[in-house]
Amino acid sequence: MRIGIDCRYVRIGRHDGISRFTAGVVAHLPDRHDVVLLVHDERQLASLPAHLPWELVPAPTEPGEPFVARHVNRLGLDAVFSPMQTMGSRGRDYALVLTLHDLIYYRNRTPPREFSWPIRLGWRAFHLAWWPQRMLLNGADGVVTVSETTAGLIAEHRLTRRPVTVAYNAADPAAVRPADGPREHLLVYMGSFMPYKNVETLAAALPLLGADWTLHCMSRVSDADRSRLDVLAPGMIVFHDGASDQEYLATLRSATALVTASYDEGFGIPLVESMGVGTPVAVSDVPIFREIGGDVAEYFDPSSPSAVAAAVRRLEARWPSASQASVAQAARFRWADSAERVLQAVERAVADRAR
Repeated sequence: MRIGIDCRYVRIGRHDGISRFTAGVVAHLPDRHDVVLLVHDERQLASLPAHLPWELVPAPTEPGEPFVARHVNRLGLDAVFSPMQTMGSRGRDYALVLTLHDLIYYRNRTPPREFSWPIRLGWRAFHLAWWPQRMLLNGADGVVTVSETTAGLIAEHRLTRRPVTVAYNAADPAAVRPADGPREHLLVYMGSFMPYKNVETLAAALPLLGADWTLHCMSRVSDADRSRLDVLAPGMIVFHDGASDQEYLATLRSATALVTASYDEGFGIPLVESMGVGTPVAVSDVPIFREIGGDVAEYFDPSSPSAVAAAVRRLEARWPSASQASVAQAARFRWADSAERVLQAVERAVADRAR
């Protein structure tokens, strides 16, 4: 078969979650079919395998996205896989598999800040009811999602009649920290500062741990967020304001734990990244984190700074075994496995469409 992979969500520069998912799957696809990359900007190719052929397709933010099949039909593809659920399906003559990562914006309606105001407005409107999501997903031949947690929610809300396949998010392989290496009173947070991320609880927990503890926030941060958090833990928070991958991994390898107090989450790639290098995690007691962290992570009530501090203390008490077990837990999430699951979903979609 000749399969198109929708790479139009690959970011130019640094990955976000969907961009990383796309690149991870593409780089590990089995070679039993011919693959064509669909991009809207040649600069996206820098993050994708150089040996694969590619075609230019209009950007997914263009007004004509609902009719993008008119462009894709000309490429003679048997199937297309998209890492989002918004790819237009009207008038297509190929099998289509879409991806729904999570339902988080039905519960937390603030759109990502980097979008323009028309997209933010449309984003809010889209998540006011379930029927737009059902219409998109039922316009495909198959649906991929990145966790059993989201698969369960898709079924609970009856969002599609199509087969649903779970293909986990994963993390790029990185060297495990030495068992006898340094371990500082240092916590790492990787994520945005949107309200549901609840970084305030992490900051408020620091004084409860002791004056020698620090929280390293790796992502870009606004002046307002920085000032708000500094008040809760004066002099105890280090803002990296957009750390490089190398800086992020180096900080993880010297930390006691990665922490996140999110009230809700779509997946949690930082958990896999941290456990993969041997740094255990202390996280909110929410279903998706239970799915990722298993019995290895420590869990806490995200509304309680004292619960955060207690979870970190529990990790300290069993740190060597927690570090070793974290590496084994992270190994459950491999791009090769996810790519195989995606390809199986595409093969099933083609067969179903033929019938």
